[in-house]
Amino acid sequence: MRKNNVRKINIPIFVSHRGCPHDCVFCNQKRITGQSGSVTPIEADEIIQSALSTIGRENSYIEIAFFGGSFTAIDICEQEALLKVARKYIKSGYVDGIRLSTRPDCINEQELIMLKKYDVTSIELGVQSTDEEVLKKSRRGHSYEDVVNASRLINEFGFELGLQMMLGLVGDTREKSLKTAGDIISLSPKTTRIYPTIVIRDSALEVMYNKGEYEPLSLDDAVELCAEIYMMFSENDIEVLRMGLMASEDMHEGRGIVAGPFHPSFGELVFSRIYLSKMRALLSEYKKKEAVFCVNPRDLSKALGNRRSNVYAIMREYGIKITLRCDENVQMGQIVLCD
Repeated sequence: MRKNNVRKINIPIFVSHRGCPHDCVFCNQKRITGQSGSVTPIEADEIIQSALSTIGRENSYIEIAFFGGSFTAIDICEQEALLKVARKYIKSGYVDGIRLSTRPDCINEQELIMLKKYDVTSIELGVQSTDEEVLKKSRRGHSYEDVVNASRLINEFGFELGLQMMLGLVGDTREKSLKTAGDIISLSPKTTRIYPTIVIRDSALEVMYNKGEYEPLSLDDAVELCAEIYMMFSENDIEVLRMGLMASEDMHEGRGIVAGPFHPSFGELVFSRIYLSKMRALLSEYKKKEAVFCVNPRDLSKALGNRRSNVYAIMREYGIKITLRCDENVQMGQIVLCD
């Protein structure tokens, strides 16, 4: 079980597109992860050792995380070989858990029994959407029923359940995304990730985009929708581990992106939008011409917004001059009007 008030650190090991039985329209794993080919147990061991040499063990919760593909769909012998490497670091006390990501239709009781044997602690499912039409148009190859069944099994076996969703998929709408978020909440995950759909080079979605068959969300719309969904999860005590794609160097340099709401600090933009919404709510019946808001020092940049965008937005909308003041007594994530 996770400890409270500690740094949560992942040691990511990307298994790339291996094991996945479908080519989703949005996917090009090599572009996203910056890797191709198979990671061997020896390479996984080297990655873990290298990462641990830079991590302070004290006050940290460390997980080895197999990301980037459908881990439980690869050959069982290869799964076990990689898990044996990871488990030895749990047995020695260097790490606290093993996390992996996979598809909802690649989970069954025998698989979960094997994962328990190797001390896997967390399983994340790439749900992406719970709308059957969106799943079909995205070529996901699984149904919402698969999501429900896999989530139930993972919870029953005592793993920490994580569910990932995407915004702005083919055939998606704001209402469908909000419905997906509500469905995810009903499945009782401990964690989520929210990814806006990006048009990646050499993906099927690029072909659709070039033909005019797909239009991605704007950055502003993606931020607004993600902020709303983040608050839904937060209000239901579901931890959002990430918002926005954690891309490779190739992606950051722009070579792998064709279109879509990619931003290297997408999560920060979402948090800033949440603070703007909170300020608006506090000012709904405010009559004075100046206002002072207090926030935790660690939240100051989020409350200010990118290039002080929140300050300027309030000035435009309300004609009020605002000042943001740091106060250690304000809980992180909160903002209050100060006298």
